[in-house]
Amino acid sequence: MNATSRRDFLGLAQNAVAAAAMGAIAVHFVEGAEAMPVAPDPRNAGKRSDLVTEAQWGPGWGPPPRRRRRRWVCWWRRGRRVCGWRWV
Repeated sequence: MNATSRRDFLGLAQNAVAAAAMGAIAVHFVEGAEAMPVAPDPRNAGKRSDLVTEAQWGPGWGPPPRRRRRRWVCWWRRGRRVCGWRWV
């Protein structure tokens, strides 16, 4: 029987890490697939609209975007007063 070398062990370790990474990625795909809506019987669906859900879009709720402008202001930095243009 051949003695295993460091190179063989490193190759085995790299394959194990790659397999673990692929498994983690596959778990994310499975979770995403479970969240997708599926037609009750896709083989007998007559129209494409039976298989596809229409996207919902529109203006988002929340505060309106803040308009920023530059102002000349003064502030304290390291015990000294510094003045300059700042975005407010």
